[in-house]
Amino acid sequence: MTLSLNIGNFFNDSCSHALVDELRKKTTEKEILEFEEKFNSKNEKNLHVYICRFLKNRSISRALASKWLITMINNKESEINTLKN
Repeated sequence: MTLSLNIGNFFNDSCSHALVDELRKKTTEKEILEFEEKFNSKNEKNLHVYICRFLKNRSISRALASKWLITMINNKESEINTLKN
C-alpha cells in the first residue's frame, strides 16, 4: 500500500486548480524542469507526488501526467548517468 496516495487533500481546491493550470501551461522540457525545481524547493512533497495524486483522482489527463513524469524521470536518469561517469 502506498501511503503517500492516501494522505488526503494536499491543497485546498483553489490551490489544486492553480497547480493543474500551471502543469497545463508548461509545454517545453525546459519549462517543466524549471517548474519542478522551483516547486520542489518550496514544498514539503515533491511535484511527482502531486501529479500522481491528480492522476489517481482523474484531475489531469493521462497524457499530461505521462508527459511530465517522463520528462522528470529522464532528467533524473541523465543526472545519475552524468554522476556515474
